[in-house]
Amino acid sequence: MDKQALLIIDYTNDFVADNGALTCGQPAQALADTIVALADQALAKGQWVILPTDVHQPNDPYHPESKLFPAHNERGSWGRAFYGPLADWYQAHRDDSHVLLLDKTRYSAFCGTRLTLFLKERGIDHLALCGVCTDICVLHTAIDAYNQGYQLTVYKDAVAALSETGQQWALNHFQNVLGAKVIEGVA
Repeated sequence: MDKQALLIIDYTNDFVADNGALTCGQPAQALADTIVALADQALAKGQWVILPTDVHQPNDPYHPESKLFPAHNERGSWGRAFYGPLADWYQAHRDDSHVLLLDKTRYSAFCGTRLTLFLKERGIDHLALCGVCTDICVLHTAIDAYNQGYQLTVYKDAVAALSETGQQWALNHFQNVLGAKVIEGVA
C-alpha cells in the first residue's frame, strides 16, 4: 500500500482573488470548497497535507519571474495569504502534526526546498496535487515528482490555470506524459 500526501499548491490571494496580482480568477475561486474537502479527507486518512506556497522578496531583480510576471506573493503581504476557506482551514489546522507550510521560490515545490527529504523520511511515495496554476507550478511540481519516481494523482476539479488552453494542455500532459491519474476530487 502506498503512502500518500496531498499537496495544495499556491492557493493564495494573488493567484485566486479577483484583485490578485496574477490571478486565475473565477475558475480558481470555484475550487475552494473542493480543496478544503480534500485536505479534510487526507487528514482523516492520516495523510500529510503539504502547502507549497510561492514566496518572493519585493523588488528582487535576480529572480527570473521578475522579468515574466508582476510582483506577487511577497512575504508578509495580503497576496501571499491563503485564499478564502483555505485561510480558515489552515488557521484551524496549522498546529496539526500532519500539516506543513512549505515556502518555495520557484515553480516546482521541489526546487530549493526540503520537500524531497521530508517525503523520503516519511516513506511517502504517492503525491496528490491540487491548487494553481495548473500549467505552471502544479505542472513543474508534477514533472519533478515524476522524475523522482513518485506516483501521481491530479484532481482535475481542484486545479485551475490562467487560461482554459493552459488548463487542458496541462491535464493532458499529466495523464499522457507523466502517467498521472487525473480524477475528480473528493470521493
